[in-house]
Amino acid sequence: MVNFTEITDFHAPELDVYARLTEAQLLNRFEPQKGMFIAESPKVIQRALAAGCRPVSLLVERNHCNAEAAAAIEACGDVPVYTAPLEVLTQLTGFQLTRGMLCAMYRPPIPAPEELLENARRVAVLEDVMNPTNLGAIFRSAAALGMEAVLLTKGCTDPLYRRCARVSMGTVFQVPWSYLPEDWLPFLRERSFRTAAMALRRDSRPVDDPEIKSAEKLAVILGTEGDGLKQSTIDASDYTVLIPMTGGVDSLNVAAASAVAFWELSRNHKK
Repeated sequence: MVNFTEITDFHAPELDVYARLTEAQLLNRFEPQKGMFIAESPKVIQRALAAGCRPVSLLVERNHCNAEAAAAIEACGDVPVYTAPLEVLTQLTGFQLTRGMLCAMYRPPIPAPEELLENARRVAVLEDVMNPTNLGAIFRSAAALGMEAVLLTKGCTDPLYRRCARVSMGTVFQVPWSYLPEDWLPFLRERSFRTAAMALRRDSRPVDDPEIKSAEKLAVILGTEGDGLKQSTIDASDYTVLIPMTGGVDSLNVAAASAVAFWELSRNHKK
């Protein structure tokens, strides 16, 4: 039997982590071991738990406590479970999109990028992808379509940002990820990775190019929506790659492009 604690005041301190702490405050760069994130929906919470993330508390709407939600609550163990009237919950930005459940969790440690590359053959590299919806969708494609790790530049949004984790359906907890050093192209090359920059150039090769697909180790590089990759990144990459378009369309959204590229460049590759 779940012991719910009823919260009737939106300004109650128990709601601070859900309602008033910013993403930067949750991240807590000065004391990383105390950093937290908010997971939305039973599925995302369960995947975070499976990845070893430690829950701090739960906030739920009782009317949404179906079997999936009950299982997530049980899996969280002996942590406070708060509930509140709907008029209080709807003051929380985006709560109605969460399927009735939020969980505050401690952030897991981020592995070193060289650790992720040690045995990987296909990885995604994201340069300054700031849109959390795009980032979450890319992670979901990476998990589903053969990418063994996701490596991010420091300009990317946080993969554990609420919207990003939710859009990814919790795959940010399944695909190993880390941040790259500043001089990251040589870092990849030193570890025998060929680099394929997704870019619209006259000399770009199609995404199904046999030479690119046969590379023993390949890093697929995607840039931010609109601006794309930096010119310096394109110039320094081993290949520039495009997805052939029809119907007068120039390109796909970066999240859609990632799905096509991951599928094509990991297909039939022996791991």
